[in-house]
Amino acid sequence: MTNPERDEPRFDTDSAEVQALRDKMLSPALLSAYMLAKLPLALIAGLRIRSFDADHCAVSVPYRWLTTNPFRSTYFAALSMAAEMSTGALGLSVVEAAPEPISILIVRMEGQFVKKATDLTTFTCRAGAEMAQAVATALATGESVECTAETIGTNPDGVEVARFTFTWSFKKKRKRKQRSRE
Repeated sequence: MTNPERDEPRFDTDSAEVQALRDKMLSPALLSAYMLAKLPLALIAGLRIRSFDADHCAVSVPYRWLTTNPFRSTYFAALSMAAEMSTGALGLSVVEAAPEPISILIVRMEGQFVKKATDLTTFTCRAGAEMAQAVATALATGESVECTAETIGTNPDGVEVARFTFTWSFKKKRKRKQRSRE
C-alpha cells in the first residue's frame, strides 16, 4: 500500500485529544448522548463500545426484542451497525489524530453470517495500524487511499457469529478557496 522510501507524515494515535475521544466513546452516558444526536438507530438497538484503543475497537449489540428478526436471531442490520461502528470508531480516531483534515467514507461492505446470533454479539476490529498507515499515505500523496478493515462478531462463548469487511476511503481535504465579495 505504501512506499517505505517515501517520507510519510507521522502522527500520534495515542495523543491526549484522541484519548479524550476514546474516553467519551467508552462512557455509556456520553456515547448515548452522541448516538442520540448522530446515530439514533444505534442507540435504539443498544450498541455499546466495550473496548477501544489505537489498535482495536470492540462494539456489542444485544439480542433483544428490538434487534430480533422473525427467525429468532439478531437482525442482520443490527449486526451490521455494530460491525460498522467497530471499524468506524477506529477510523474516526485516526482521522482525529491526523495533523491535517481528512475525509473518511465507506466505499464497500461485505458480510458473512456464520452462526445464528441468539445472544449478545461483540464485533472486534484490529485494523488501527492499517488505518493509520492509510491516513499517512493519504496525507503524503494527497490521493484517496482505501483501507479494508475486518471485524469479527462473536457470542459470549467466543464462537464466531459473523464476519464483516468494510473498505474505508481516506483523503486529505482540499483547502477551500475564499470567495471574494464584489
